[in-house]
Amino acid sequence: MGLQREFVPGTVHLVDVEGTIHAKHASAKKDIVLVPAPSSDPNDPLNWTPRRKFMSTSCTCVYTLMVGIASAAIYSVLIPISNETGLTLGDLNAGTGYMFLAFGWGCLFWQPLALQYGKRPVYLMSILATIAIMVWAAHTSTNGQWIANKIMQGFFGAPIESLIEVSVTDIWFTHERGGYLALYGLFLAGSNFFAPIIAGFISDGQGWRWVLYWCAIFCAVGFVYLLVFMEETNYSRTTITGQDSANDSGTQTPSREVTQTVITGGKQTAVAQSTADNEKRTGQSVHLTKTFWEKMRLFEPDAFTKPNRLTRMMIRPLIFLSFPVIAYSGFCYGSNLVWFNVLNGTASLILSGNPYNFKASMVGVSYVSPLIGVFIGAVYTGRFGDWFLVRMARARGGIMEPEHRLWLFCASLVLIPLGLILWGVGAAHHVHWFGLVFAMCVIATTNTIGLQLSLAYCIDTYRDLAGEATITVILVRNTMSFAIGYGITPWITNMGYQNAFITAAFAGLAQCLTFLVFIKWVT
Repeated sequence: MGLQREFVPGTVHLVDVEGTIHAKHASAKKDIVLVPAPSSDPNDPLNWTPRRKFMSTSCTCVYTLMVGIASAAIYSVLIPISNETGLTLGDLNAGTGYMFLAFGWGCLFWQPLALQYGKRPVYLMSILATIAIMVWAAHTSTNGQWIANKIMQGFFGAPIESLIEVSVTDIWFTHERGGYLALYGLFLAGSNFFAPIIAGFISDGQGWRWVLYWCAIFCAVGFVYLLVFMEETNYSRTTITGQDSANDSGTQTPSREVTQTVITGGKQTAVAQSTADNEKRTGQSVHLTKTFWEKMRLFEPDAFTKPNRLTRMMIRPLIFLSFPVIAYSGFCYGSNLVWFNVLNGTASLILSGNPYNFKASMVGVSYVSPLIGVFIGAVYTGRFGDWFLVRMARARGGIMEPEHRLWLFCASLVLIPLGLILWGVGAAHHVHWFGLVFAMCVIATTNTIGLQLSLAYCIDTYRDLAGEATITVILVRNTMSFAIGYGITPWITNMGYQNAFITAAFAGLAQCLTFLVFIKWVT
């Protein structure tokens, strides 16, 4: 009897170096083992056709883009909003801080609801509520109304923070996951940088209120797209990733009368037979492929009959704070997002003031630079990251460990201090505007790297706990984001651009260096 390798969460045999592993392999790369192992059920999202997977991914990307635009469109028009409503820049930034706090803690409600009753209805409800909230935001005139609006926007938009990642892992294998998480990061960070670009022109042409109206219109378009094309990806598995096999990784489809289509001589003849008889004859279960209308229904048939675990799923993310990898992923993600918030909270103030005197539309155009940075970060952590992960596994006898991804943080060791010092010290000394725009690109690149790597590390380690673990990551991240959003204005005012951003650069460098601790002692 052979020795069984000790099970370590996240450590999987990804590359079949010797060709001796009895498991399903990728069709394109024959030595790549499919992790997690798909079941024999055609309705298992891991077994979907490429077209069906890409359609599902497009739906999550559309949701991310529309809700992301709504959350960030005001960044280039903060000054016009302040001038017309009387709200101070501090009030507006504090409101966005509350929004990020609600984005995080709202996951405690929406994530369990999605895992229990279905992701499709949660996505639809979220984007529909965002439409109404954006229309309301255009008519807020007091600080209380502004904060209430931002809290509601964060609460109903919370699925954008943690549910997308789980949807990605529902349909893509481990060797593909990095690329599609990077795509999610591209749309999330990209929407946040693309929104101010169009918002500036809308504000100059139609007024700042139409910025919010157009956000509502975009969300309405997204709602229709999701209603027609999004299908449910929830699927119950009976094994733990790393200990599964192709034969026992999924639930069984209940036996009932089915119709099989047999193609003979170009003609189709329907042959009815019972699933039970077929199982008895072949020793295998027969699974039914869903029809179009079954795919489009709001709730799955078992949504309200399976055991209710809502309370448990709401409590477990708080317990997961004691898991070092999960807590670190949240800290790492939050530390990178902090600089994104610092950039957005100061961009309108710096570029609209002397000596640059940009109009709102030109402040918006400057966000083309971070948009380019998002693409660079997504390619680096996505295509290059997946290649790097497979290469590391090949070099270690086919074994992949989640910590292998953390080596990609090496780029951030240089880029984080560079971007922050160039932005803050450059603004203090009135450097040419191109220097500030270039700094925006660098900061956006590091933000995307931190976003994707933090989530991928957590999910790779605890794939079967991804739903609740991701909530924990977002709770930590957005609590940090709230703190910086609430304190950024007095921080910059009291310390000045130069001292504040030099401090930020060294803090960012120290935070990034922590990945070496996990490589050394967790690997």
